[in-house]
Amino acid sequence: MMKKLLLPVILLALGLGFWLSRDFQEIAAGVAIFLFGMLMLEDGFKLFSGGFLESLLEKATASVPRSMGFGILSTTIMQSSSLVSVITISFLSAGLITLMAGVGIIFGANIGTTTGAWLVAGFGLKVNIASFALPMLAVAIVLVFQKNKYLRGAGLVLAGLGFLFLGIHHMKEGFDAFKGQFDLTRFAMTGLAGLAVYTLVGAAATVVMQSSHATMTLIITALAAGQISYENALALAIGANIGTTITAIIGAVTSNYQGKRLALAHLIFNLVTAGVALIFLAPIRDGVDLVAAGVGIPDTDYALKLAVFHTIFNTLGVVLMLPLLPRLIGFLEQTIPSPVEDLSQPKYLTEAVDEFPQTIAVAMRHEVKHLYDNAVELILHGLNLHRDAVFSSTDIAATVRASRKPFEFDIDERYEARIKTLYSAIVEFATRIGAKDMPADVMDDIYTLRDVAGRIVRAVKAVKHLRRNVTRYTTRRQGAVTDIYDQLRIEIARILVEIRNLDMADPDDRSSLWLDQERMQVETDEREANTRIEALIRQRELDAAVATSFLNDSSYAYSAMRDLLGAARAYYIAQEDAMAEVERILALDDDELMAIVMEALRDKEKGGTR
Repeated sequence: MMKKLLLPVILLALGLGFWLSRDFQEIAAGVAIFLFGMLMLEDGFKLFSGGFLESLLEKATASVPRSMGFGILSTTIMQSSSLVSVITISFLSAGLITLMAGVGIIFGANIGTTTGAWLVAGFGLKVNIASFALPMLAVAIVLVFQKNKYLRGAGLVLAGLGFLFLGIHHMKEGFDAFKGQFDLTRFAMTGLAGLAVYTLVGAAATVVMQSSHATMTLIITALAAGQISYENALALAIGANIGTTITAIIGAVTSNYQGKRLALAHLIFNLVTAGVALIFLAPIRDGVDLVAAGVGIPDTDYALKLAVFHTIFNTLGVVLMLPLLPRLIGFLEQTIPSPVEDLSQPKYLTEAVDEFPQTIAVAMRHEVKHLYDNAVELILHGLNLHRDAVFSSTDIAATVRASRKPFEFDIDERYEARIKTLYSAIVEFATRIGAKDMPADVMDDIYTLRDVAGRIVRAVKAVKHLRRNVTRYTTRRQGAVTDIYDQLRIEIARILVEIRNLDMADPDDRSSLWLDQERMQVETDEREANTRIEALIRQRELDAAVATSFLNDSSYAYSAMRDLLGAARAYYIAQEDAMAEVERILALDDDELMAIVMEALRDKEKGGTR
């Protein structure tokens, strides 16, 4: 209801302001231009994501001080704590960073956002920045129409800065002219009432504009024009700090539980910081006067003194909250507990990861691994094998032959819940991302991972076909038929163990050459199995009808093995380094592989006839 009413109320207020004063139009246009510049700045930096920004974030979160340093640096560069918050929630939701690191970034972003106040108060009000804005916009438009995404990103960033400067100029001019017609200082309030009212006004303005940077710019320009009192400006700045949490809260709506924890941490931190600033406003003001006198800021330069105040109370909040960080993390984990894991639902593919290429690729990779883990359990249970027993075994063949007890479960129902649901989410995610303007290399990764998921699903489907006869012939000894079905179980289990070893190996030690050996082994085993069946039929150890069923089942089993090996190659083996390129050249294609297998079988047959 509130959302529906907010837009008409804002439009009505703007219309009334336009009708009452022409100078109000310039102030409103200045705010609009400034916010448009913020949007362009954010869009520009998003085009640089997928490289510098994400790699920096991954490397900069090893400790809380480094996380805070990243928050300060990135917010200073991008002039948007809101964008940094959204990026951090996205990376946290994708599992790229820890909650502790995410909170550290938020702490740093709050300090970094104070640089915007310094830029406006120290530069924007003392220099005719409109003269810088116009050339910047002219150059920016040339860059924006380039095909290279980094040139377009640079153009958007430059245009964003140009519009920021232009917006500040119009706000400043509007307030200067407005003063002659309408004196806002008549609404100045002192004491506790003034603190409370103007804090709420600052928070509301930031919620509406969704940018504390825009609110602070508006406050500073109004203060410099004498339209608000210094005391009320301090309360407005405190309120802006509270209101800025709205962007993180909105961003967390579509994130997982970790993103929601971070949004709550942001809200708690800003509320505590604002509370401390309000309670200790008088001592902080005295501290501002001391700092201002020490660095040569004139006593009447309230705009710069407001920038000092903004920096002091944000830094004070970090100093107070930093020792309490472990307790804050504990509170967040208790308040928003980790949900009971539902293996049938996607864990990483939330809308919160959609905006940044690095988080998209990482989230997709994690979700495909989630699908594979579900698939391994279903494949082994479908073959009546315990996962822990297989993976801890030193003799897989003996473990398989000792596993005679059937697993009582509905494999079709488990497939629908654990495999099909996840695969559908992966395909839907890939389709959704494909509709966005993403770098080609990122989309290549996404489509490769989608194909990996497809191979995994086909392997599970193949085992579904196997399950009935595996259970029929391997739950008790029935002679030759039990042996041949056990052999299929052994070979599938062995491949799953090898893939697990690949997963646990250091990425630098992974090689694709062993996959060729496994592929050769699979082709050889399939042909030897067919030869063995013919021999068993001739020796009347196997009924022809049973043999026919086994040949169909072995086709499913070996298809599953090929799909598992193909998925492992695409998922684990890096394609970009030099060694991978050498291995790609050395890797055998299907025709070469079959030729080698046939040659080996012929040699084996010749040896047997001698």
